Amino acid sequence: MRTLIIAVLMAPLLGGCVGAVKSVVTAPVKAVGQVADWSTTSQDESDRNRGRELRKREERVGKLSRERDKATQKCRNGDQAQCQRAEVLDHEIEAEMATPY
Repeated sequence: MRTLIIAVLMAPLLGGCVGAVKSVVTAPVKAVGQVADWSTTSQDESDRNRGRELRKREERVGKLSRERDKATQKCRNGDQAQCQRAEVLDHEIEAEMATPY
């Protein structure tokens, strides 16, 4: 009879132990899953990053094109240094367009 009473009184305490054991056992699995999430890039993130890089590249090409156009206009007005600058900027635009994104 005493054993039965002790067993009934110990049951709630064992439930707590089972919960603690479950937490300890599943913690490494959860940690590995979190590390995998941190170390990999989802397709959505990859697409977002690619779009960001394309926009930055377009901005750089646009800026270089505007500078080249200004230099070309000054070249037409007789400034030889600007003629050389326009050529350099043209090569920079070509190089920027040739780089993979």
